[in-house]
Amino acid sequence: MIVIIFQFIACNELQQVVNQFPTQSITNIQIADGLKEALNKGISDQVTTLAMKDGFFKNEMVKILLPEELQKVDNTLRKIGLSKVADEGLRTLNRAAEDAVGEAIPIFVDAIKGMTFKDAKNILLGDNNAATVYLKRVTFTALYQKFNPIIKNSFNKVGADKIWTNLITKYNNLPFTNDVNPNLTDYVTKEALKGVYTMVEVEEKEIRANVNKRSTDLLKRVFALQD
Repeated sequence: MIVIIFQFIACNELQQVVNQFPTQSITNIQIADGLKEALNKGISDQVTTLAMKDGFFKNEMVKILLPEELQKVDNTLRKIGLSKVADEGLRTLNRAAEDAVGEAIPIFVDAIKGMTFKDAKNILLGDNNAATVYLKRVTFTALYQKFNPIIKNSFNKVGADKIWTNLITKYNNLPFTNDVNPNLTDYVTKEALKGVYTMVEVEEKEIRANVNKRSTDLLKRVFALQD
């Protein structure tokens, strides 16, 4: 496999090795462009779906559940016949994430534009989630700063603060329970980001493994180097 050969070649020799295969002759710029195209495709195909209604709530891969310290709240409320209250609480968490996720796209686009050939080469020859790891490394802080106030505002907009106050108050008023009061905005922000990266990784692995997902000639040529 070509990828095995590449693992023993220094970065500045990559083009020389590629040129040894005339049927797949491809420049450094094309390699970088192919990776950028793949990442943009992943964002377009997967991340945008999270911004739709139920994009999180009905996607079991990324659905935001209660934080561990509130699992007992959910379980207890359901046992005493308050499942609708518990469901409403879960739905508001996921709606807040859906509101925020649209902010991810321009930040991802900027990160992709800034990708160097060295970045592209490391991704191409890296693990099957190397592109996702790269994006997480260069975008996490910016995305958190964008998501957090939007999620906080979303909670206020839909009355989630009242819903959760009602839910937690009901739980705290039960006998033999300990009061809980987690920072839900921080929790949902991090869970939303986890969901975004999860869906990018899904698309990346598909493009790497499934030749039918390589929808353009450039994608086919670039990812043929790692096959």
